[in-house]
Amino acid sequence: MRILIADDEPVSRRLLQRSLEQLGHEVIAVVDGNAAVAALLGEDGPRFAILDWMMPGADGLAVCQMLRQREREDGTPYTYVIVLTSKQRREDMVKALDSGVDDFLTKPFDPLELHARVRSGERVLNLQENLLQAKERLRIQASHDQLTGLWNRGEALDQLTLELRRAARDGKPLSVVMADLDGFKQVNDTYGHFAGDEVLREVAARIRAGIRVNDGAARYGGDEFLLLLPGCDERMASDAAERARDAVAAGLVASNGERLPVTLSLGVACTTAVGLDAMALLHSADEALYRAKTRGRNRVEM
Repeated sequence: MRILIADDEPVSRRLLQRSLEQLGHEVIAVVDGNAAVAALLGEDGPRFAILDWMMPGADGLAVCQMLRQREREDGTPYTYVIVLTSKQRREDMVKALDSGVDDFLTKPFDPLELHARVRSGERVLNLQENLLQAKERLRIQASHDQLTGLWNRGEALDQLTLELRRAARDGKPLSVVMADLDGFKQVNDTYGHFAGDEVLREVAARIRAGIRVNDGAARYGGDEFLLLLPGCDERMASDAAERARDAVAAGLVASNGERLPVTLSLGVACTTAVGLDAMALLHSADEALYRAKTRGRNRVEM
């Protein structure tokens, strides 16, 4: 681990640093509380700290309180804090725990005790990291389509509502594109649902590769896709839809030894209206998509 130690006593600091390095840890050593705060709250700061209780600038408890406040406000990862102290009174320990301290190390420290307490903190941080990863997996499962990796319908509608509010606030246009695969039922009927899934995955990848970082793409349902294009006027949105159409039609999709031709029909709607309902904008894009289907498919309609 990367461990920050803050201690204004040179001998104590060097002994602590040497002991931690012998255990295989990378050590960042500072001499006061202000430097500790700067290091811990900086970009990619250490998530493990051993702080002297009494030191210049902010003392160990004050540093810990700042960390806990930042974690509550910003949701930054948890930092495990051990306080290095010669205090032994029960009321002092209670005060430290109330400040958010995780553990104590008595000065002068014993190397075996140091090792045990660092290992204990490491287990806590590993457990939290596993929980955060599990939480992120659940979030992705709840908001993304399992087959294509794009947003699912619910997430797309939530994002559209947010983008409409942002567009109204900033006075900028917002465009949406409804896209539907042409003749997809025939792919499933002729080549099977496994081939259909391969087509959907490949089409999603081609669509995603052609949009900007701040654009959004969703599998809206079945073989239908939705693009959210913040800040795009009619011309820009039409160009984006044409790029998606070209990307899908440009190459055959390989599946189970077959090479399948695939095309998209797309409908585009753009708004600068304040307070427009998300469903109204989607309805307009859907009407344009219907015109693209009836006018020959593999085309874009506004």
